[in-house]
Amino acid sequence: MHILYITPYTPNRIRVRSFEFLRALVARGHQVTLGALWATDEEKRDLDALRDLGIGVTARPLRRLQTLANSLAALAGPAPLQAHYAWHPGLAAALAEIVHTQPLGALHVIHVEHLRGARYGLYLAKRMAGQGQAIPIVWDSVDCISHLFRQAAQQSSSRASRLLTAFELRRTAPYERFLLGQFDHTLVTSPVDRAALLALWGDPGQGHAAPQVAAPQIDVLPNGVDLAYFCPTEEERLPSTLVLSGKMSYHANVTAARWLVCAIMPRVWRTRPEVDVWIVGKDPPPSVRALAEERSPGSGRVLVTGTVPDIRPYLRRATLAVVPVPYGAGIQTKVLEAMACAAPVVASPQAVSALSTTDGQEAIVAGDAAGFAQAIVRLLDAPAERRRLAQAGRAYVEQHHAWASCAARLEAVYQERLAEKEGSPIVRV
Repeated sequence: MHILYITPYTPNRIRVRSFEFLRALVARGHQVTLGALWATDEEKRDLDALRDLGIGVTARPLRRLQTLANSLAALAGPAPLQAHYAWHPGLAAALAEIVHTQPLGALHVIHVEHLRGARYGLYLAKRMAGQGQAIPIVWDSVDCISHLFRQAAQQSSSRASRLLTAFELRRTAPYERFLLGQFDHTLVTSPVDRAALLALWGDPGQGHAAPQVAAPQIDVLPNGVDLAYFCPTEEERLPSTLVLSGKMSYHANVTAARWLVCAIMPRVWRTRPEVDVWIVGKDPPPSVRALAEERSPGSGRVLVTGTVPDIRPYLRRATLAVVPVPYGAGIQTKVLEAMACAAPVVASPQAVSALSTTDGQEAIVAGDAAGFAQAIVRLLDAPAERRRLAQAGRAYVEQHHAWASCAARLEAVYQERLAEKEGSPIVRV
């Protein structure tokens, strides 16, 4: 198949879902054309690396000034800021040209990722309708953003984040409902997000009227993890060391980092003052960087790394991986990566809600600060239990989250939608 894959950002090891699907689709013999946006020289190099894999790349720069202008323009209409944030007329025109100039039947599927990318799908659908083209469009919502915003509006540690997400929630919920009726197929990463989207579809109070048709086709397609890249080594883990990883500009990770250091760790340090905390990930805001000073005299240190060239050494050397996210949507990739590196995991219920893990088997689940601290202290004193959790976590991701199997399921969705458009039998893979 020839797939036009559109993302409102640059696929890379941070934007891992599109990055891994692109690599897997090419490896499975498909022709892939990527339409994407970049913001930094590093992201331009990431796009060059995708070209080296044989992916055709059409990309445009998205500068901060343009995202600000897009967001301000959105205030005048009913759509959420997210819907306008990554809009680039030049990229839209280039994508329309790609679709228009393809010979009949040469482009099989258009894949659009995230709510921020959905506008490109709407634009192409309108253009194709005017030209008599019938190419299926698959919208990978990834998460239900209104479900995320509903939680953030109540639980984010940042007042500004709470206010912004509450404002966006009023626009995002009806807009997501509207989008469900615009595309041939919708994908999400977890059953929780699927249920949230279906609830929107069935709620007549959410603005945009849903067409009087059957419920939209929404399938769960989980994230995977690169099992060859994220793998354990024989290197010995450091004693009394905890790691929290992730993109630290993300409001849920900011809240998690603050809760870890300010609420959980004081309880740990009372009995284990030597324990160190590593907060590892790009773009930590001042509120996270300040956590390096949030410790009692004589207690372990808090290291806030900022951007690192490789997350794996931290996941392989820490005694435990901790994931105390208080809210979220979709799958917490940080959990999968830690398990793949055989790091024993202590997580909040929200961090593993999208996974089919069992508390005490593949991870320890703790719902409050006291329980989280108790689990950390207990595991620090239980090397045999840590080894068992590490082995079980690695086995879990090998069985349930290999990218190859995720890509095969995505390929099957493409074939189903293509067969539906063409009226031909479905060929299962």
